[in-house]
Amino acid sequence: MTTSTSSTGNQALSKFAALGYPIMRIATGLMLMPHGAQKLFGWFGGYGPAATGQFFAQNLGMEPGILFAVLAGLVEFFGGLALVLGLLTRPAALAVTVLLGVTLTVHWGNGYFWTNGGVEYPLLWALMAISILLQGGGALSVDRRLGLHF
Repeated sequence: MTTSTSSTGNQALSKFAALGYPIMRIATGLMLMPHGAQKLFGWFGGYGPAATGQFFAQNLGMEPGILFAVLAGLVEFFGGLALVLGLLTRPAALAVTVLLGVTLTVHWGNGYFWTNGGVEYPLLWALMAISILLQGGGALSVDRRLGLHF
């Protein structure tokens, strides 16, 4: 590849570079929302708050189970929505980070790989949430439009 071809490719990519972070933030939120919808509404094959709460209490020792199920669902669904919009981005990312920190403790004993119920998946999403927490909403966010800088 010649220098001019390489330069042209870099110029083309640099035009879209500003979309990289919003894509990451939006994808993270969109990936969280269905998990919250499962817990809160029973959508996407979920069981809703009562059954999820029973699972949390019996299998994870989290009492009262329904409270923890609802809190997890709220963070996943509405925190995910906030990340998608870039609205109250840092508080939402902090809540997601805390939730995923708890999730990591649940999966820690199963090793690394997600196929064995390990920490791989929640660790990846926790690191994404931490990255968003550090960055904030960014240029393409409701936070920026509203002049929110926290």
